[in-house]
Amino acid sequence: MTAADLSSHKGETHRLWTYDEMVAELPETNLPVELWNGEIVMSPAPHPDHQRIVRNFFRKLDQLVQPGQIREILFSPVDVVLTPRRVVQPDVLFIAKARRDIIGSYAAGAPDLVMEVISSGSWQRDRIEKKALYEQAGVQEYWIIDPDAQAIEVFALVKGVYQLHSKAAGKAFAESNLLAGFKTTFTELMT
Repeated sequence: MTAADLSSHKGETHRLWTYDEMVAELPETNLPVELWNGEIVMSPAPHPDHQRIVRNFFRKLDQLVQPGQIREILFSPVDVVLTPRRVVQPDVLFIAKARRDIIGSYAAGAPDLVMEVISSGSWQRDRIEKKALYEQAGVQEYWIIDPDAQAIEVFALVKGVYQLHSKAAGKAFAESNLLAGFKTTFTELMT
């Protein structure tokens, strides 16, 4: 899908989409497309630094899990359907063995861990709106990586509310509450 494909549908009288309608009526795309309260939100392709962080975070997370263990670690674009009108594409998501059945042609429900890299123009969505959505959906751990601040924040879900578990900048380690032994630095993610 291109911006032109999307704009051809925008002429409709402020249509609110469901995930099933969006998949049935719009062409497949590798560009970031999310559904926010029924409205289609399309973002530009990520910056190369953004992609480096995603790649390195994915690799570190993948190395933590022992060979043969059943789990899912995926990276964007993959649809995570939280409600029929709330669909996101986290930069990286982890789903534990016990919940692996939520993965089919998309993730049908909240992953156990989600990571987002803040991009130009995505600060409010990632830090406020998505954080609230992930908290409500029951994502156990939310990593926010901010390239401008060269910082990482890790939020753990405690009694249904996110609490800051770990915060680090530069060469200091941020660590997971959910996955024992998983930690990284901003510097490691940029190399």
